Amino acid sequence: MAGSAAPPGQPARSWRPPCRLSAGRALLLLLLLLLLLATARRAGASAAGGPEVRSLRGSWRLGNANGSVVLRGEVPGCVHTALHRRGLIQDPYYRFNDVMYRWISLDNWTYSRTFKTPFDIRKWQKVNLIFEGVDTVAQILINNVTLGRTDNMFNRYSFDITSVIKEVNFVEVRFLSAVSYAAEQSRCHKVYSIPPACPPPVQKGECHANFIRKEQCSFSWDWGPSFPTQGIWKDVRIEAYNHYRLIYFSLTSFFVKSAQQWSLEIESIFDVVSSKPIAGLVTVNIPKLQTQQTFSVRLQPGEGSIVLLVNINKSSAVEAWWPNGHGKQTGYNMTTTFIMEAGYQIEKFSKAYFRTVELVQEPIPGSPGLSFYFRINGRPIFIKGSNWIPADSFQDRVTYDTLWLLLKSAADANMNALRVWGGGVYEQDEFYDICDEIGIMIWQDFMFACALYPTDKNYLESIRAEVSHQVRRLKSHPSIILWSGNNENEAAIASNWFSIPYADKEVYIKDYVMLYVKNIREIVLTEDKSRPFIASSPTNGLESVKEGWISQNPYDTHYGDTHFYDYSNDCWNWTVYPKTRFASEYGFQSWPSFSTIEKVSSAEDWSYTSNFSLHRQHHENGNDQMLQQLERHFKLPQSTDPIKKFKDTIYLTQVMQAQCMKTETEFYRFSQSEIIKGEGHTMGALYWQLNDIWQAPSWASLEYGGKWKLLHYFAQNFFAPLLPVAYEDKGVLYIYGVSDLHVDHKLSLRASVSQRDDIYIFVLQTTAIAPFVSLDVGSIKGRFSDNGFLMTEKKKVVVFYPWEPTSVEELEKSLTLTSLVDVV
Repeated sequence: MAGSAAPPGQPARSWRPPCRLSAGRALLLLLLLLLLLATARRAGASAAGGPEVRSLRGSWRLGNANGSVVLRGEVPGCVHTALHRRGLIQDPYYRFNDVMYRWISLDNWTYSRTFKTPFDIRKWQKVNLIFEGVDTVAQILINNVTLGRTDNMFNRYSFDITSVIKEVNFVEVRFLSAVSYAAEQSRCHKVYSIPPACPPPVQKGECHANFIRKEQCSFSWDWGPSFPTQGIWKDVRIEAYNHYRLIYFSLTSFFVKSAQQWSLEIESIFDVVSSKPIAGLVTVNIPKLQTQQTFSVRLQPGEGSIVLLVNINKSSAVEAWWPNGHGKQTGYNMTTTFIMEAGYQIEKFSKAYFRTVELVQEPIPGSPGLSFYFRINGRPIFIKGSNWIPADSFQDRVTYDTLWLLLKSAADANMNALRVWGGGVYEQDEFYDICDEIGIMIWQDFMFACALYPTDKNYLESIRAEVSHQVRRLKSHPSIILWSGNNENEAAIASNWFSIPYADKEVYIKDYVMLYVKNIREIVLTEDKSRPFIASSPTNGLESVKEGWISQNPYDTHYGDTHFYDYSNDCWNWTVYPKTRFASEYGFQSWPSFSTIEKVSSAEDWSYTSNFSLHRQHHENGNDQMLQQLERHFKLPQSTDPIKKFKDTIYLTQVMQAQCMKTETEFYRFSQSEIIKGEGHTMGALYWQLNDIWQAPSWASLEYGGKWKLLHYFAQNFFAPLLPVAYEDKGVLYIYGVSDLHVDHKLSLRASVSQRDDIYIFVLQTTAIAPFVSLDVGSIKGRFSDNGFLMTEKKKVVVFYPWEPTSVEELEKSLTLTSLVDVV
């Protein structure tokens, strides 16, 4: 028997629609049900009690295939972090350890533990062993009985252990190397190849990532290492229950224009183990909106859903959820109470948010093609932000504090959106909770990137379960404004990245449509009608649909979104950039600061041309491309001190990256209100990329650990709600005023600075103009109020906001002040 995310293969069937009751009848039935529950409790019936839940988090036994390595490993966790915490390996990120520790991913590891059942087994109709996340290919056993197998990192697995659980139990999770499994799956697919087979050699990665439902970048990427992990990466627990169990609970908001009224759609998915239907009442209460409704429901045996439509009291003023910079992120406390004629009462506490989203694709006067922009609560919003990648190769190291620091840094830089890129993971619940709280909109990719994928029966069944689970898990979040099927796979086929013979192209187009349209899109539209779906990014949107889902040119600036990279032309020249409808990827590399690199390197590595520097660069010719851009505008460092030369080069790459991104982003922002030669109305700028997965050169504006690069300080300015932009074209100076504000705004030139106990004031002085002034306090965690600025006045005050306790002495000792005049 194989465990699966429920229900696999098909959308949940709907039970009989619930009836909304009159107040009198609802009260009568409520009193009757309360009487039944009280009677059951007095009789000591086990049915009156809620489910028993026992977490299996904590310390497990971990061993490799031949038993030569045995240790304790934490769950949630993975093999690499367990080995590191026990001192059996160094930091996997240190120097060349990504290659040195390849043996870990090639071995087969087993997690095991014993546990006592904390309840009387005889009192429960059903007991499940539930894994919220298994990474990735494993056989699950309890008391030497095989329960099933897992093969999808993104699925939730539930195994019925009612007949095999004992008072004392032994559970095992026997992993198979993800690298070996992917290779075997590729070998078994004999009819035709599914490219790409392997990543470019510069990435030092593993092959056939597209044959395993696992974080694709864990096999390497052009900004990250290859660490194909094994482990129980999310919660695992035992659940025992009678009669019924609530599996999923979600709510989405709608605004009914004809009635000028907000409504909530509440979906509840149950597993009913009773042999007969169970009747009951559901009451939804939102006190602040003076809204309370009661419904009669009937749960049929098996698994399925009930959907309730709650109309919000018209006399209550509903505050909508707005993106960062456009209003408040108001949420309302909501209680949903299920009282059934058999079993126990369920009280579900949640936040109700009210937000509408539309993806507008319509003709534009004076331009061929269609628009591509988002309307939030009826208002067009320019999307400002970046692309999110996994914050660590080892997900158990990604804490709430990690997420908060990175996401708050995005908000602090005036971003209102992030794209969760399709080669990583569907992020943990806390990620989306924070985005809801601080107003960061999420463009959510499904986890497919830069590859073609198989469409055999087993693979599609796994995908359907994955998509159903993730949409049900995430759709309550107002921050998510878009589902996107994949990253760059439409473009891969259209541009023939993988040199597929023309005669064979139809086979791959058919697979593409089967996967992203007939499966993923079909499930998304069934499960979630509150937000739009696109099949790929970049895409021509409705034009791609018209052309059979694969457009001739997915990078057409007259439709949809574009990804744009150009490392050969001068990146300070705004004329090289596409006047696109929506720029969802663009960027330039830089090196992280020396203090970040220093932690994972040794003195012999501190050179731009060292083996370490070459090893860490996973983008072909990336280090040379940065130098070529530098030479256009700067004199390359010539210091005879090799470490100073390395530090100066790092500094210049950050200056170059920041100025390039400023030029390109400002071009996109001032293009929103104009059409020139049929191009323009740009309504989004999401640069590549926000964060780093390790300490290495990349396109990120936040280094591994959260330190701001100069680019992030620049982003704080080029994403400002009010932005003056000036550029020269053929001898004419053009000046634009760009505003995200909802009303006209008058500005005045004033500032005051005060000192408080938890911040530090830096007063800078200069005797001459100092371009690109950079303050760096090494490993001290925190951020400056400004950085990388042009200093034209004799005096400037900058504030440092520490993220951990520090002192004036520590800051003075660690401070490095660099400007362009310091580079020799």
